[in-house]
Amino acid sequence: MSNMNFIEKLLDGVEVEWKPLDQVAKIKHGKDWKGLDAGDVPVYGSGGIMEYVDTYSYNKPTVLIPRKGSITNIFYVEKPFWNVDTIFYTEIDTSKIIPKYLYHFIKTIDLMSLDAGSGRPSLTQAILNKILIPIPCPENPEKSLTIQAEIVRILDTFTELTAELTAELTARKKQYNDYRDQLLSFEDGGVEWKTLGELCSINVGQAPAGNEIGEYPFVNAGTTPSGYVPAYNTEPDTITTPSRGQGGIGYVGYQTSRFWCGPLCYRIRSTTEIITTRFLYHVMANATKDIVGLANMTGVPALNKKELVGFPVPTPPPDEQARIVAILDKFDALTNSLTEGLPREIALRQQQYAYYRDLLFAFPKDEGTTDERR
Repeated sequence: MSNMNFIEKLLDGVEVEWKPLDQVAKIKHGKDWKGLDAGDVPVYGSGGIMEYVDTYSYNKPTVLIPRKGSITNIFYVEKPFWNVDTIFYTEIDTSKIIPKYLYHFIKTIDLMSLDAGSGRPSLTQAILNKILIPIPCPENPEKSLTIQAEIVRILDTFTELTAELTAELTARKKQYNDYRDQLLSFEDGGVEWKTLGELCSINVGQAPAGNEIGEYPFVNAGTTPSGYVPAYNTEPDTITTPSRGQGGIGYVGYQTSRFWCGPLCYRIRSTTEIITTRFLYHVMANATKDIVGLANMTGVPALNKKELVGFPVPTPPPDEQARIVAILDKFDALTNSLTEGLPREIALRQQQYAYYRDLLFAFPKDEGTTDERR
C-alpha cells in the first residue's frame, strides 16, 4: 500500500475537534540557571543547548517553544532538562494528546506570523494558548491516541532517517577535515614555503553600480552569493575571503563562475606557475584560525592586506598539488555540495517530511476558524 493510500485510509471519516493549546497543555516559563552547579542535565534556550547543570526544571516529554529570539526553533525533549526564560516548556495532558504529536503539529505553524515583538522576535503565552490543535476522534480518547500515534510513527520515520544522514554527514566532515589537515601538513624542509603576496594578486572589490538584478553572483562580506547583479568584475576560479565584518573573517570561498566582488571581500588568484589557485584554496580553507589570527578583531573585525600578504603557503611540486586537489575535491563534493551526496539527500528527506506532515495534519476546520500555519 502506498503512503498516500495508507494516509487516506487512516484519516477516512475521522472527526476532528480543534482545541486551543491551553486545553491540552500548560505553558511554563523558564528560570535562570547561573546559580546551578555543573552536571549532565542540558540547559535549553531559544538557540538550543547552552550548558549542562546538576538539576532539572522538568523531566517528562515536552515541547519547548521559544519565548524570545529564535522563535522558530521548536524542540522535543524526553529526558530531564532545565529551560531558561527565553524558552517555554509545556506540561502536556497525555490523556488527550501525545507529546510527539503536538511537536510535529507545532512544526507546521508559521510562528513568525505570531511575533509580538517590536524588535527582537517574541511569542507570548496568551498568543500561544490560542493556537488551535487538531484532536482526531475527541469522543473516543483511545482511538484518538491510536491515530495520533500512527501519525507520529509515520513522521518519525522521516526524521529518524534525516538524523542518521545528518550524523553521517557530520562524521564525513570530520573525516574530510582530518584528512585535509594530514594532506596539507608538510615536514620541515619537505617543501618550499612562500608568502601569499609572492604568489597571488590580492584585491578587494567594489560596490556595483545601481541595484538592478542580473545573472552574476554578488559576493561581498561572505563567501557565497548574497544577490545577483547584471555585470561581473571578476573571472572564475577565484578565492574569496571577507576583509571586514562580524562573523565572516576566516571563511574562505571558491567561485567557479564570473561574479561581482563587493567592497568587503578579497579576491585572490595565483599569478605564478608555482601554485594553482585551487590548491591554494584548500590551503587557506584549512587555516581559517590562522587567517583570523591575522585580523584586527577589536571593534569591527578587519583583515588588512598588509597582514594577509604575509600568510605562509607551502609549494609542493605541481603533480603533488594536483593529487591533493583531486582527493580533497572529491571529499568536498560528498560533504559540502548542494547538488551531490549527503546534503542533497538530507534536503530531499526534509522536504518529504514536510510534505507528509502537512498532509497528515490537513484536517478540516470549521468555517471562520483561522489557520496559523499559513
